[in-house]
Amino acid sequence: MAKLLDWLGFGDQKRERGQSGSGHDHSGGAHGHTHGVIDATIATTTRGIWAIKWSFIILAITSVLQIMVVIATGSVALLADTIHNVGDATTAIPLWIAFVLVRRKPSKTFTYGYGRAEDLAGILIVLIILFSAVFAGYEAINRLIHPQPITQLLWVGIAGVIGFIGNEVVAVFRIRVGREIESAALIADGYHARTDGLTSLAVVLGAVGVWAGFPLADPIIGLLITIAILGIVWQSSKAVLTRMLDGVGPEVIEEIRHAAEHVPGVKRIIDTRARWIGHRLHTDVSIDVGNDLSLTEAKGIVASLHQELLGHLPALKTASITFDAPDAVADSPTNSHFGGHHHAPEPFKVVCSLAEGSLEIVDTPQGERMQLTLSRRAEGLQATVSIKRPGSAQETLLLSLMTENAIYQSAVAPEEPHEFEAELQLLAGEQRETLCFQMKEPDHAH
Repeated sequence: MAKLLDWLGFGDQKRERGQSGSGHDHSGGAHGHTHGVIDATIATTTRGIWAIKWSFIILAITSVLQIMVVIATGSVALLADTIHNVGDATTAIPLWIAFVLVRRKPSKTFTYGYGRAEDLAGILIVLIILFSAVFAGYEAINRLIHPQPITQLLWVGIAGVIGFIGNEVVAVFRIRVGREIESAALIADGYHARTDGLTSLAVVLGAVGVWAGFPLADPIIGLLITIAILGIVWQSSKAVLTRMLDGVGPEVIEEIRHAAEHVPGVKRIIDTRARWIGHRLHTDVSIDVGNDLSLTEAKGIVASLHQELLGHLPALKTASITFDAPDAVADSPTNSHFGGHHHAPEPFKVVCSLAEGSLEIVDTPQGERMQLTLSRRAEGLQATVSIKRPGSAQETLLLSLMTENAIYQSAVAPEEPHEFEAELQLLAGEQRETLCFQMKEPDHAH
């Protein structure tokens, strides 16, 4: 069962993504199969381009062999499968042309280079696949309405097997190379080819149905394959149009914020913008570092942030980092203060006779801290957090008053993992309150 699941693409996800168990993907892009979009981990490596070219050659040979059988037999199901395989093979051509253009240096007219050629190639590919789906669907429906005999059923079955073998070879090839270069997109392409192989086996099933006395099995299988092609059109068009409109996946902005958290001195990300130009990522980041730093210190923060961004986003081409006031872009969807710590548990609401507010784990320039922010508190209030973990000693964090705004903070970070049961102990004079709470990391935490 484990081998079967791995063969179908449901095996060890860490191994498939080329991760070392960290659970953190730094590729900065979407990893589903999308025609018309070159993933950076493929296009920026010679090994990846080599894989694309050989995949094209193998699928082209498979398609030629199937076309010969289609002409001889008139099978609609085989025709639809052949169109599918031809589409998969020909997508490499406009992408390869676009990649050649992308490598040209920027000119006075095209100052950002020729990366948008990939978007045009993507639109062309989607239109080609859409045309193939419409043509295959028309032939299948026409054959349902006007049935015609199919000859050479044995050759139809053999052609279906050839389609399966060709796609399986491409699948093994792409998955193996994808794991070598740690490209999740190329691995996803490999499993897509494996699914296409199963589609080719459906042609064999249609031939068996015709041989068993059910002639409509062939056009029905052809119609099902057409529906599969339309699914690819829908998925690919969304990806291509998103990039054309400068859209990026939410995980890209998340990676930029995560990179900034590693840089001491960055108090707040005021604004973050990112877009793909071809298979390279361009970002604009506005940060708040306070008003007390020298120019040399500020430049050091920018250099550190730039290095972190390159480490988290290998597809990054340029990063424009500017300084701004904390309220400069208050309504920006990417405006964020590190006090919210996006990997931390949800805040615990504190309501009792001595205080009212929230307790949470926050990011600070000194690292993670337990922070109690109060809107109401008793005079002389003292706060302590006692963390209970199974099989280990109790952890005690004294929360000290940091400002006149009633913010209490621990001097050290709570130990990992941030999933525990604890007590918040409040003391003011002779009054004492003990509040029990539980913290649990969200599902998206790294």
